Amino acid sequence: MERRSFLKKAGMGAIAGTAVIGAPAVAQENPAVKWRMVSSFPRSLPALYGTGEKFVKYVKEMSGGQFQIDSFPPGEIVPALQVMDAVSNGTVQAGHTCGYYYFGKSPAYCFDTAVPFGLTARQMNAWMIEGNGMKLLRELFGQVNIVNFMLGNTAAQMGGWYRKEIKSIDDFKGLKMRTSGMNGELLSRLGVVPQQIAGGDIYPSLEKGTLDAVEFVGPYDDEKLGFVKVAPHYYYPGFWEAGPQVSLYTNKDAYEALPAHYKAVIDAASRSASADMLAVYDSQNPQALRRLIASGAKLHEFPREIMEVAYTKAQEMFKEYSDKDPMFKKIYDDYMAFRDDLAPWFNVVEGSYTRFLAAQIAKNRK
Repeated sequence: MERRSFLKKAGMGAIAGTAVIGAPAVAQENPAVKWRMVSSFPRSLPALYGTGEKFVKYVKEMSGGQFQIDSFPPGEIVPALQVMDAVSNGTVQAGHTCGYYYFGKSPAYCFDTAVPFGLTARQMNAWMIEGNGMKLLRELFGQVNIVNFMLGNTAAQMGGWYRKEIKSIDDFKGLKMRTSGMNGELLSRLGVVPQQIAGGDIYPSLEKGTLDAVEFVGPYDDEKLGFVKVAPHYYYPGFWEAGPQVSLYTNKDAYEALPAHYKAVIDAASRSASADMLAVYDSQNPQALRRLIASGAKLHEFPREIMEVAYTKAQEMFKEYSDKDPMFKKIYDDYMAFRDDLAPWFNVVEGSYTRFLAAQIAKNRK
């Protein structure tokens, strides 16, 4: 069965239940609802902005065209980094964004996206769905009149583009680097001067020399933004974003006014579109990385010294935030306990398998 057909039938199944409903009843039970959704991502990034478009498409199909959401890129209604405020105050009913963009409001929002040395994409999904992630984040966002949902994950990100090589911790000192939220706070403790800049404005800043380095997502998106042209040194891993989640925020008042089956449609459509985003990045990143290397990208692994110093600094940072903010500590303790339980398992099974397979592939290509 085609995905589109399945989604539509699944949505109508949630709406109609097991009863046979005539057209007049369907019209009454499926009221016409129209929302607006703003995005933090430009149209030039099809995996990020496009996931929001898939979500609104699924909502429309599942509701038989009765629940429609119009999607807007940054700047058409609000700037990229004001999405959360617009949803919270009711300027719009929904937003597609990342929690760590709002680090300045509360470091706890970063758990909605990623924190340094945190969960991978699959681990994040497990925490949200089977762990206490959704429950804890609903409590956090409920304080600002928002009901949150998963709406994408980019999977493990790269460590960024640099004009010069990063050979030791000293090479971070004074480096003007585009990064976001808590990542920027950690890197500042390594000597970096962090700059939070929306996706569409990064390349001009890098080209003009306002930035010395930039971390954004990974090969698929980075290729489109052209960073390799001015900062050829490409580092991995992005230890500050092992599996960053992208989120849907809905205005709590608007959400609570929906019929129960429309709430179910939002949940189902957001999960489906989330899976789509992860599939796009997993399938497109390897090809994009090969093209970037062919275009002059110089691939480097961060020296272990940097990783170890960063890990130590991260633990100090987490303790400071936990001591100041009970809500941060409540989420942090649960999140890290979940990570510590899962990471050894992933290393035993998937880590060992991937390392062996990658070595065999490299051997056969010689």
